[in-house]
Amino acid sequence: MGVDPLKIAIRGSTQEHLPIEDIIDGMVLLKDGSCVSILQISSVNFDLLSEREQGALIFSYGGILNSLNFPVEIVIYSNTKDVTFYLNNLKKAEEKQTNMLLRERIVQYRKFIEETVKKNDVLSKAFYVVVPFSILELGIKSMSSQMMGGMPVFTKKEAKELPFAKSYILEKAKASLEPKKNHLSRLFSRLGLEIRTLSTRELIELFYKIYNEDTAAVQRVSSLNYDSPMITTKENPKS
Repeated sequence: MGVDPLKIAIRGSTQEHLPIEDIIDGMVLLKDGSCVSILQISSVNFDLLSEREQGALIFSYGGILNSLNFPVEIVIYSNTKDVTFYLNNLKKAEEKQTNMLLRERIVQYRKFIEETVKKNDVLSKAFYVVVPFSILELGIKSMSSQMMGGMPVFTKKEAKELPFAKSYILEKAKASLEPKKNHLSRLFSRLGLEIRTLSTRELIELFYKIYNEDTAAVQRVSSLNYDSPMITTKENPKS
Protein backbone atom coordinates (compact mmCIF):
# COMPACT_ATOMS: atom_id res chain seq x y z
CA MET A 1 0.00 0.00 0.00
CA GLY A 2 1.47 3.33 -1.06
CA VAL A 3 2.22 6.22 1.26
CA ASP A 4 0.13 9.36 0.90
CA PRO A 5 2.64 12.10 -0.09
CA LEU A 6 0.45 14.71 1.61
CA LYS A 7 1.11 13.07 4.98
CA ILE A 8 4.89 13.14 4.62
CA ALA A 9 6.48 16.10 6.40
CA ILE A 10 8.71 18.02 4.04
CA ARG A 11 11.34 20.60 4.83
CA GLY A 12 11.01 24.04 3.27
CA SER A 13 13.49 24.72 0.45
CA THR A 14 15.10 27.56 2.41
CA GLN A 15 15.66 25.31 5.41
CA GLU A 16 17.80 22.98 3.29
CA HIS A 17 20.41 25.74 3.07
CA LEU A 18 20.40 26.66 6.78
CA PRO A 19 22.84 25.00 9.19
CA ILE A 20 20.14 24.59 11.85
CA GLU A 21 18.53 21.17 12.28
CA ASP A 22 16.29 21.98 15.25
CA ILE A 23 15.89 24.16 18.34
CA ILE A 24 15.01 22.20 21.48
CA ASP A 25 15.26 22.89 25.23
CA GLY A 26 17.04 26.20 24.71
CA MET A 27 19.73 24.65 22.50
CA VAL A 28 20.38 25.04 18.79
CA LEU A 29 21.10 21.69 17.14
CA LEU A 30 23.12 22.01 13.92
CA LYS A 31 22.99 19.59 11.02
CA ASP A 32 26.46 18.18 11.65
CA GLY A 33 25.48 17.12 15.20
CA SER A 34 27.07 20.03 17.07
CA CYS A 35 25.02 22.30 19.37
CA VAL A 36 25.17 25.81 20.78
CA SER A 37 23.58 27.64 23.68
CA ILE A 38 23.15 31.39 23.40
CA LEU A 39 23.26 33.71 26.40
CA GLN A 40 22.20 37.35 26.30
CA ILE A 41 24.21 39.89 28.30
CA SER A 42 23.15 43.31 29.50
CA SER A 43 25.20 46.31 28.41
CA VAL A 44 27.14 49.07 30.16
CA ASN A 45 27.32 52.70 29.03
CA PHE A 46 31.10 52.77 28.88
CA ASP A 47 31.36 56.47 27.98
CA LEU A 48 29.62 57.54 31.21
CA LEU A 49 32.18 55.76 33.39
CA SER A 50 35.16 57.58 34.83
CA GLU A 51 38.61 56.82 33.46
CA ARG A 52 39.39 54.73 36.54
CA GLU A 53 36.15 52.76 36.20
CA GLN A 54 36.79 52.18 32.50
CA GLY A 55 40.26 50.81 33.23
CA ALA A 56 38.94 48.51 35.96
CA LEU A 57 36.19 47.22 33.67
CA ILE A 58 38.62 46.49 30.82
CA PHE A 59 40.99 44.72 33.22
CA SER A 60 38.17 42.58 34.65
CA TYR A 61 36.84 41.73 31.20
CA GLY A 62 40.30 40.67 30.06
CA GLY A 63 40.58 38.51 33.17
CA ILE A 64 37.32 36.74 32.28
CA LEU A 65 38.49 35.93 28.76
CA ASN A 66 41.87 34.70 29.98
CA SER A 67 40.27 32.43 32.58
CA LEU A 68 38.11 30.50 30.10
CA ASN A 69 39.25 27.00 29.19
CA PHE A 70 36.59 26.53 26.51
CA PRO A 71 35.79 28.52 23.35
CA VAL A 72 33.03 31.14 23.18
CA GLU A 73 31.84 33.51 20.49
CA ILE A 74 30.73 37.06 21.31
CA VAL A 75 28.09 38.42 18.95
CA ILE A 76 26.68 41.95 18.72
CA TYR A 77 23.36 42.05 16.86
CA SER A 78 22.21 45.45 15.60
CA ASN A 79 18.88 46.18 13.98
CA THR A 80 16.89 49.25 13.07
CA LYS A 81 14.52 50.32 15.81
CA ASP A 82 10.90 51.00 14.88
CA VAL A 83 9.82 54.11 16.82
CA THR A 84 6.33 54.32 15.29
CA PHE A 85 4.67 53.11 18.50
CA TYR A 86 6.57 55.74 20.52
CA LEU A 87 5.56 58.51 18.13
CA ASN A 88 1.92 57.41 18.28
CA ASN A 89 2.01 57.63 22.06
CA LEU A 90 3.42 61.15 21.82
CA LYS A 91 0.61 62.06 19.43
CA LYS A 92 -2.00 60.75 21.90
CA ALA A 93 -0.36 62.64 24.78
CA GLU A 94 -0.41 65.77 22.65
CA GLU A 95 -4.14 65.44 21.96
CA LYS A 96 -4.98 64.82 25.64
CA GLN A 97 -2.86 67.68 26.99
CA THR A 98 -4.99 70.68 28.02
CA ASN A 99 -2.08 72.93 28.96
CA MET A 100 -1.21 74.79 25.75
CA LEU A 101 2.42 75.35 26.77
CA LEU A 102 2.97 71.66 27.53
CA ARG A 103 1.17 70.68 24.32
CA GLU A 104 3.52 72.88 22.32
CA ARG A 105 6.52 71.28 24.03
CA ILE A 106 5.23 67.80 23.11
CA VAL A 107 4.72 68.89 19.49
CA GLN A 108 8.26 70.23 19.29
CA TYR A 109 9.68 67.06 20.85
CA ARG A 110 7.68 64.81 18.50
CA LYS A 111 8.89 66.75 15.46
CA PHE A 112 12.46 66.53 16.77
CA ILE A 113 12.18 62.73 17.03
CA GLU A 114 10.66 62.49 13.54
CA GLU A 115 13.47 64.56 12.02
CA THR A 116 16.11 62.57 13.88
CA VAL A 117 14.69 59.30 12.56
CA LYS A 118 14.61 60.66 9.01
CA LYS A 119 18.27 61.69 9.11
CA ASN A 120 19.67 58.77 11.10
CA ASP A 121 18.71 55.15 11.62
CA VAL A 122 17.81 54.45 15.23
CA LEU A 123 19.60 51.23 16.10
CA SER A 124 19.12 48.84 18.98
CA LYS A 125 21.93 46.49 19.96
CA ALA A 126 21.86 43.16 21.73
CA PHE A 127 24.91 41.32 23.06
CA TYR A 128 25.21 37.54 23.06
CA VAL A 129 27.71 34.89 24.12
CA VAL A 130 27.54 31.70 22.05
CA VAL A 131 28.74 28.57 23.87
CA PRO A 132 29.42 25.66 21.47
CA PHE A 133 29.25 21.91 21.87
CA SER A 134 31.50 20.34 19.23
CA ILE A 135 30.83 17.05 17.48
CA LEU A 136 34.37 16.15 18.53
CA GLU A 137 32.92 15.74 22.03
CA LEU A 138 30.70 12.98 20.63
CA GLY A 139 33.76 10.97 19.65
CA ILE A 140 33.70 11.99 15.98
CA LYS A 141 37.28 12.43 14.78
CA SER A 142 36.77 15.22 12.25
CA MET A 143 34.30 17.86 11.15
CA SER A 144 33.41 17.45 7.49
CA SER A 145 31.41 20.65 7.09
CA GLN A 146 33.04 23.83 5.88
CA MET A 147 33.26 26.63 8.39
CA MET A 148 32.41 30.27 7.82
CA GLY A 149 32.12 32.88 10.54
CA GLY A 150 32.04 30.27 13.28
CA MET A 151 28.96 28.52 11.84
CA PRO A 152 28.97 25.45 9.55
CA VAL A 153 27.91 25.92 5.94
CA PHE A 154 26.48 22.86 4.20
CA THR A 155 26.03 22.12 0.55
CA LYS A 156 22.96 20.12 -0.44
CA LYS A 157 25.13 17.02 -0.80
CA GLU A 158 26.57 17.45 2.70
CA ALA A 159 23.20 17.88 4.44
CA LYS A 160 22.95 14.28 5.64
CA GLU A 161 21.38 12.73 8.72
CA LEU A 162 22.68 13.44 12.19
CA PRO A 163 25.64 11.26 13.26
CA PHE A 164 23.67 10.04 16.33
CA ALA A 165 20.09 10.05 17.55
CA LYS A 166 18.84 13.54 18.34
CA SER A 167 17.99 12.66 21.95
CA TYR A 168 21.50 11.28 22.53
CA ILE A 169 23.18 14.39 21.10
CA LEU A 170 21.01 16.74 23.16
CA GLU A 171 21.69 14.75 26.34
CA LYS A 172 25.46 14.96 25.81
CA ALA A 173 25.29 18.62 24.79
CA LYS A 174 23.26 19.59 27.85
CA ALA A 175 25.71 17.84 30.19
CA SER A 176 28.59 19.73 28.56
CA LEU A 177 26.97 23.16 28.21
CA GLU A 178 25.27 23.57 31.60
CA PRO A 179 28.48 23.90 33.70
CA LYS A 180 29.96 26.24 31.08
CA LYS A 181 26.90 28.51 31.19
CA ASN A 182 26.92 28.53 35.01
CA HIS A 183 30.60 29.46 34.98
CA LEU A 184 29.98 32.35 32.57
CA SER A 185 27.08 33.60 34.70
CA ARG A 186 29.30 33.77 37.77
CA LEU A 187 32.10 35.55 35.90
CA PHE A 188 29.96 38.23 34.24
CA SER A 189 27.96 38.85 37.42
CA ARG A 190 31.22 40.13 38.95
CA LEU A 191 31.11 42.95 36.39
CA GLY A 192 27.59 43.83 37.43
CA LEU A 193 26.15 42.45 34.20
CA GLU A 194 23.02 40.35 33.89
CA ILE A 195 23.37 37.22 31.77
CA ARG A 196 20.72 34.66 30.94
CA THR A 197 20.19 31.76 28.56
CA LEU A 198 17.74 32.32 25.72
CA SER A 199 14.69 30.05 25.78
CA THR A 200 13.52 27.99 22.81
CA ARG A 201 10.97 30.63 21.86
CA GLU A 202 13.50 33.45 22.11
CA LEU A 203 15.98 31.49 19.96
CA ILE A 204 13.37 30.92 17.26
CA GLU A 205 12.44 34.62 17.30
CA LEU A 206 16.12 35.64 17.15
CA PHE A 207 16.91 33.48 14.12
CA TYR A 208 13.64 34.53 12.50
CA LYS A 209 14.75 38.16 12.77
CA ILE A 210 18.25 37.36 11.48
CA TYR A 211 17.02 35.51 8.40
CA ASN A 212 14.00 37.79 7.76
CA GLU A 213 15.32 41.30 8.32
CA ASP A 214 12.94 42.93 5.84
CA THR A 215 9.73 41.45 7.26
CA ALA A 216 10.56 40.79 10.93
CA ALA A 217 9.68 44.37 11.94
CA VAL A 218 6.09 44.09 10.69
CA GLN A 219 5.43 40.35 10.69
CA ARG A 220 5.15 38.76 14.11
CA VAL A 221 5.88 35.13 14.88
CA SER A 222 3.44 34.77 17.79
CA SER A 223 1.38 32.26 15.81
CA LEU A 224 4.28 29.85 15.35
CA ASN A 225 4.16 26.38 16.88
CA TYR A 226 7.28 26.64 19.04
CA ASP A 227 7.31 22.90 19.66
CA SER A 228 7.76 22.28 15.95
CA PRO A 229 9.51 25.21 14.22
CA MET A 230 10.03 23.29 10.98
CA ILE A 231 7.65 23.79 8.05
CA THR A 232 5.47 20.78 7.27
CA THR A 233 2.63 20.08 4.88
CA LYS A 234 -0.93 19.92 6.11
CA GLU A 235 -2.72 16.62 6.00
CA ASN A 236 -5.47 16.20 3.43
CA PRO A 237 -8.74 16.35 5.40
CA LYS A 238 -10.41 13.97 2.94
CA SER A 239 -7.77 11.24 3.27
